[in-house]
Amino acid sequence: MGRQRTGAAIALHAALIPLALVWIAPLWMMFTYSTLPESEFYRATVPLLPSTSFLDNWDVLDAQTKGNFIRALFNSAATSAIFTVLSLGLTSLAGYAFARFRFFGRNALFTLVIATLTIPAFVVIIPQFILIARDLKLSNTWVAVIVPPLFSSVGVFFMRQNFMTVPQDMLDAARVDGAGEFQIFRQIALPLVVPALAALAIILFLFSWNAFLWPLLVLSKPEIQTAPVALGALVGLNRVFWNAIMVAAVLMTLPMLALFLFLQRYFIAGITAGAVK
Repeated sequence: MGRQRTGAAIALHAALIPLALVWIAPLWMMFTYSTLPESEFYRATVPLLPSTSFLDNWDVLDAQTKGNFIRALFNSAATSAIFTVLSLGLTSLAGYAFARFRFFGRNALFTLVIATLTIPAFVVIIPQFILIARDLKLSNTWVAVIVPPLFSSVGVFFMRQNFMTVPQDMLDAARVDGAGEFQIFRQIALPLVVPALAALAIILFLFSWNAFLWPLLVLSKPEIQTAPVALGALVGLNRVFWNAIMVAAVLMTLPMLALFLFLQRYFIAGITAGAVK
């Protein structure tokens, strides 16, 4: 039996290592190109090893963004962090209510929430822009970037499914002991779904970090633009600064890799929660 398990593990790793290399290859090529001079981008051969022009390419990036890219990275990090925290709180409360409370119209309201997944974002983006920019005059503010996409139907569904795995007897025992509903939610239910919260946090942070179209519409001042919008400025009408784009892409990828590595244990546990009974 032990030899069979060892053989199965070796076969599994032999099959997964090439797939892992295929996934890592684009990231490695991105890093490699960020270190090459621009003249090397148009060669027929594909470079496999990095060079020494990363700082020169950074100077091009800094010049083309007028020194605002670091500020744009900070704007993206701050808005994404605030968005993630607020959206986690909102989706967790909604998911807990749908999972554990009985109220009139609960199923109909939950169906309506899920039905919003069928509405393309491009259908509502123009009314949202008119409301935020013209009526509320919130353009060029973090509020305009954070608040409109704050409610996540996927997040509500995901948290509802995880809160349904919390034993009802534990919640009832807390009520008998005199705990309030919010106290039960904060001190009992939430700690039991921490892996799901971590998984959802990565998804929400990635969604906000990569957002381009909505920040492009509501942020016109360079000093408040997010990193994807600043990155888009490197694509000109007559020239594309590929070397600067590769440097910017590397700088934008590193925070997400660090976040995933820090939360990967919780992410995997949250994604697989409920798979084994």
